[in-house]
Amino acid sequence: MAQDTMQHQDNRFSAVPAGSIAAVVTVLEMRERPAPRPQRADGGWRVEPVETPSLAFYLDLYRRVGAPHLWYSRLVMPQAELAAILADPDVSLHALFLDGRAEGILELDFRQKGACEIVYFGVTPRLVGSGAARVLMNRALELAFPRGVERVWLHTNTLDHPRALDFYLRSGFRPVERRIETAPDPRLSGLLPMDCAPQVPIL
Repeated sequence: MAQDTMQHQDNRFSAVPAGSIAAVVTVLEMRERPAPRPQRADGGWRVEPVETPSLAFYLDLYRRVGAPHLWYSRLVMPQAELAAILADPDVSLHALFLDGRAEGILELDFRQKGACEIVYFGVTPRLVGSGAARVLMNRALELAFPRGVERVWLHTNTLDHPRALDFYLRSGFRPVERRIETAPDPRLSGLLPMDCAPQVPIL
């Protein structure tokens, strides 16, 4: 009996290949726009659209926000493909600025009829915990729902900030799907520095 139980438990686990990372992905959605959450008015930041961003600007901001969480997909995407996405009229990029420098990213994708995906959302480590993310999320919902969408959705994973999932739940999103994602570790390929995300061991 004990052997059968141990075998059953072992079947619940899958080995992650050496040189890879793995995360539990949670997909969340919102069907109705909630009342804006309280936000700081004295942070000194502003959220502005970035029209036709250069790839250099975009990738610099993407790295500074995402490196602590091992964001990598836009770093391996062919530049022509990325440029086409950013130039699409149904893709909207906004940045949160502080002291003249972009410190937060908000990328909204309206290409699916009736839906808006918050593709990338976050602030640099400098602003984590400052209230800037709340300002950015309030703006995201302010921009998304007036476009007539029925669903605003995003996904987060266990490589994200430890409080990210709670932040999205408090914002009014609800979880609808869970997945497991495995990918090559972007630190080992040189896409990101080896000292990024020290909370995620390199195997």
